[in-house]
Amino acid sequence: MANLSNRQRVVITGLSVVSPLGNTLSDLTLNAFGGVSGIKKLDTPFVDQLNCKIAAQAQFDPAEHFTKHTYSMLDRTSQMALHTSIEAIKDSGLVLDETLRPRMGIFLGTGMGGAHSIEDGYVRLYKEGAKRLKPFTVLMSMNNAAASAIALEHQLTGPNQTFSTACSSSAVAIGEAARLIRHGYVDVMLAGGSEALLTFGTIKAWEALRTLAEDDAEDLSASCKPFSIDRTGLVLGEGAAMLVLESYDYAVARGANIYAEIVGYGAANDCNHITQPSVTGQAATMQAALKDSGLAAEAIQYINAHGTGTKLNDATETNAIKKVFGAHAYDLSVSSTKSMHGHLMGAAGALETIITTIAVTNNQLPPTINLKHPDPECDLDYVPNEAKTLPRLEYAMSNSFAFGGTGAALILKKVN
Repeated sequence: MANLSNRQRVVITGLSVVSPLGNTLSDLTLNAFGGVSGIKKLDTPFVDQLNCKIAAQAQFDPAEHFTKHTYSMLDRTSQMALHTSIEAIKDSGLVLDETLRPRMGIFLGTGMGGAHSIEDGYVRLYKEGAKRLKPFTVLMSMNNAAASAIALEHQLTGPNQTFSTACSSSAVAIGEAARLIRHGYVDVMLAGGSEALLTFGTIKAWEALRTLAEDDAEDLSASCKPFSIDRTGLVLGEGAAMLVLESYDYAVARGANIYAEIVGYGAANDCNHITQPSVTGQAATMQAALKDSGLAAEAIQYINAHGTGTKLNDATETNAIKKVFGAHAYDLSVSSTKSMHGHLMGAAGALETIITTIAVTNNQLPPTINLKHPDPECDLDYVPNEAKTLPRLEYAMSNSFAFGGTGAALILKKVN
């Protein structure tokens, strides 16, 4: 039965990624804090049919990690999610047994679920004239396929839910998983996100929305330019990121390594416009996280911004930060790591939470690269082009905002 009177502390004990900046924590750290771009020309047969030829691809071959029988029944989204779940549990040092499994679950975020499987089905049906589709097409394409595969792999009989709130999906998944632990419903949760939408049809749909960045004529890897006056839009990315969350007491009792503590989570919907963000809505999200944490705004030293590189989002987020933090907005540092790893949509919040966790652990701030021509409307410290080291980074926030208006913010605290 949940204990609603005494809140449990929630800590992060395991991390794993498949990302455009590498598939190990060491590679992610080296590249994200070294200002290395994972954006390049899309490596697919259909690239010449695209107007936008760049993306942030993850170098992930499922055959290196699973048997053909296993990966052939999983969409790329589920393949990456399942792999990161296995690696995150390894990183945490958890031993799964019949005592823990009922007290452990999986919350996963994804925006489009099995995009590859859906497109493959359409190609077979409408282009190739197939009379039948793969028997597992429905099971591979449904949004909860990845979370279900993870629960089956680890025999987790605790809560299993999939969150789909567009770009904030995995941040919501992490925040809601933390709430379960905080109130005593579970001891441990896997939480994160996965997204694989670099298909021909999906990219063409994004082109029609007119939010994708133009290819930089001089350097394709510099095409995403958050907070810069010459920014032209976002760059699509793919990958997965998974965290192991535990109650502090459970983690200490088993001698776990603790990366950081989640002390605040806030979510809000701006109810403004399906694609256009609002200062009020983004501010409400950050204010909710601060209220949940019990911290004064002045305690926050760093924000990993949503920072997509679109004209509207970057200016809106800047003004929302000013609304929430007042004069302190000019004392804290803000950066957009999407300038390096692109926008992983439903998995973005989880990847950025991991990068923020590394920042808190190492007292180092990742840069916003390609920021050579600052926008006067965006006048905060965006950690331009090079990482910054702090004597001590105590509290950091990670922002995720989304089409549809749902925002989520997470606040992390150093534990040592």
